[in-house]
Amino acid sequence: MVITHHGGQCFKVTFGDLTLVFDPVSKSGTLPAVRFGADIALVSRNHPDMNGVEEVAYGDKEPFAITGPGEYERQGVTVQGFLSKSKYGLGKGQESAVNTVYAVELEDMTLVHLGALADKELSKEAREALDEIDVLFVPVGGDGVLSPGDAQALAVSLEPKIIIPMHWSGMGEPKSLEAFLKEAGVPGEKTEKLTLKKKDLATHDGSILIVTP
Repeated sequence: MVITHHGGQCFKVTFGDLTLVFDPVSKSGTLPAVRFGADIALVSRNHPDMNGVEEVAYGDKEPFAITGPGEYERQGVTVQGFLSKSKYGLGKGQESAVNTVYAVELEDMTLVHLGALADKELSKEAREALDEIDVLFVPVGGDGVLSPGDAQALAVSLEPKIIIPMHWSGMGEPKSLEAFLKEAGVPGEKTEKLTLKKKDLATHDGSILIVTP
């Protein structure tokens, strides 16, 4: 499995011939739009910074779009979506928006992407379902999502093997990544591309890995 970061909350996950993307940036987003083919596209928040499903229809790939809570299975990948709230990019008069937390099982690993989460706690349903998390993508930027301190507290409580901060590149409040690392008390390890196998996880216990765009 190879994980790359494409700004904001957008992560591409490839394994074999299959490509999965979380929160692809659309052409009308505030970040540069993505442009690659994906088999499965997961959208946590219906906002141009995260809902660019059409941008990952490329070449011979036409993505299967998952845009909300529920259970899904596609090409051997199992996905569960859990309802939560976001305050990112709200319209006038809006107090909150729907956000979906996704748990994805592939290659005997569980990836959890919290999306543009503003809730400091997950729902009871999500907590009970998210038993063992291998990789946790957590928004740390404030500005409608978790603050660095709340992001750190929630991440630690979920006990993942690896924590990947997001919503700090191209969005979020200035120096939010630095604030998150300060809360964690570690410098974090930077990489441009994260290559993972199940056996690699044995050496991690809450490790913070910063995948740079």
